Amino acid sequence: MCSTFRKASRRHYTPAMTMLAAIPAFPVLDVSQSVDFYRERLTMRIRHQEDEFAILTRDQFELHFWAANKPNVPGAEPFIAGTASCRVQVSDVDGLFAELQPRGIVHPNGPLGDKPWGTREFAILDPDNNLITFFERR
Repeated sequence: MCSTFRKASRRHYTPAMTMLAAIPAFPVLDVSQSVDFYRERLTMRIRHQEDEFAILTRDQFELHFWAANKPNVPGAEPFIAGTASCRVQVSDVDGLFAELQPRGIVHPNGPLGDKPWGTREFAILDPDNNLITFFERR
């Protein structure tokens, strides 16, 4: 029996749980610098902020940041900063591109365009080189 199902009867199984959402967590060198960037450039709001951790939101999108700046702590070394990426589905990718493109954060290899897998998308880089691709299904 699969561990994600509980036995409802001898013949039927019901889901024991449902995955509801995924929240990206970006490794960054300086949490405060990242918070400033996302507030100013992407107009995100601070939900929580500490020296080494922060949560920002915009609409239904939530993004976490954690400090990767400890050379002697396995899993938190500075070389990890800037190694993350995520994809964010939006309702008006052209409108978001028009908002963000003048702010100089669109990835040089990620301009707005239609993709063969059925999305229209573009990508941005943050100060640590973490990548966010915004897309809309076509």
